Amino acid sequence: MNSSRRTFMLTLAATGAAVSAPNSFAQARLEEKDPQAAALGYVADSSKADAKKFPKHDNAQLCSGCALWQSKPTDAQGNCALFAGKQVSAKGWCTCVDMIHLTSLRR
Repeated sequence: MNSSRRTFMLTLAATGAAVSAPNSFAQARLEEKDPQAAALGYVADSSKADAKKFPKHDNAQLCSGCALWQSKPTDAQGNCALFAGKQVSAKGWCTCVDMIHLTSLRR
């Protein structure tokens, strides 16, 4: 193999790795059936939370307004301190949103 072909092959391999790298860092979306999500009553759409199971739920309580939300308030999906490595819906809800909201009201 001559040096120009070797250079071409190395450049091709490096370019392919660079192009695919951003996709490898994409985080998975949190599924409602995830064991931790289910334990915390997470739903991707706050309006679909079980009112009987969570009587203190309010549709105005959203993940994007929670103190654990780690993304921009305008993002449709974002990071939550509770679900490392997974994206939650900004319009989602879990019992922690309820607890944090109640704690802030008491102050």
